[in-house]
Amino acid sequence: MNSWVKDSIQKINADAHRSADTHLFKLDIPRLTNVDIYLKDESTHPTGSLKHRLARSLFLYALCNGKITKTTTIIEASSGSTAVSEAYFARMIGLPFIAVMPKRTAQSKIKLIEMYGGKCHFVDSAPQMHDESIRLAKEMGGYFMDQFKYAERATDWRGNNNIAQSIFQQMEHERYPIPNSVVMSAGTGGTSATLGRYILYQGFNTKLVVVDPENSVFYDSFINKDSNLTSDSSSKIEGIGRPKVELSFQPDVINQMIKVPDVASVATIHWLEQLIGRKAGPSTGANLWGVLQLAKQMMDNNEAGSIVSVMCDSGERYLDSYYDNDWVAENIGDLDSITEELCWWLSSD
Repeated sequence: MNSWVKDSIQKINADAHRSADTHLFKLDIPRLTNVDIYLKDESTHPTGSLKHRLARSLFLYALCNGKITKTTTIIEASSGSTAVSEAYFARMIGLPFIAVMPKRTAQSKIKLIEMYGGKCHFVDSAPQMHDESIRLAKEMGGYFMDQFKYAERATDWRGNNNIAQSIFQQMEHERYPIPNSVVMSAGTGGTSATLGRYILYQGFNTKLVVVDPENSVFYDSFINKDSNLTSDSSSKIEGIGRPKVELSFQPDVINQMIKVPDVASVATIHWLEQLIGRKAGPSTGANLWGVLQLAKQMMDNNEAGSIVSVMCDSGERYLDSYYDNDWVAENIGDLDSITEELCWWLSSD
């Protein structure tokens, strides 16, 4: 192993050891009976999202497979959060970084990428990101990190401080320590793959439920068992949903999928803010909407247990979009009916 690669791996591992694990907190919801709901707060990573784990794993995977050197330009197709985290690690080991992203990506994410020394290369829509990243990498002699291909294999699903191991360790002293369900949205499909594999590996009696937004093909692919589905549309929920079935998406480890309307994803993050006094990103809204549907089913069936999901990132990144009423009205629609439905959970009558 050359000295630069060895030094780079040491820097990334040192960063991981300096980082504490993320909190798992329980939601206090008046209407819940014999069902406990938890969110793992991934917004507290150094780069502010769940994608910090993925970016670290992708860099270690590339380094240990001899894919990058001290002169390699790193290129990634990302709507924002993965690019923010990869820009952080690229700067750490002294490499230039370019994020290929849709023009509509939140300005706050663009600023964070640039703050970490990265550059942004824009395309008109999400379906164009992959091919443009390949073209750019070939033109520049760079390396396309390709989160959508490598996410499921870059993380050690058997343990080694992955998110699944962390969740189950943190649940050990709870009333229902083995969750009835773990709920996760799919972007690359890497996190759901890690969760599903770990659940099977440990023999837990836990369902993996994956939620999917509108204009994404994962749900239809899962239902129809067709991995070749594509769509001309892009998800309006940043960070999740894809117009094609990515290689990291592993349907065989998923027990159930739920399609989540965009209005429900956005209304739920505003509802969550009322509950905890903090803003979360829209993928968290999709996760929590799915959790609430499962909780209602459990209550109707007189089942007891716990459900765990993930707070993927902070809503502070989306103040000019999902937390702007005019933007929501124009791009998402009327939230009133969903908001009224959500308010039921906060009443004790």
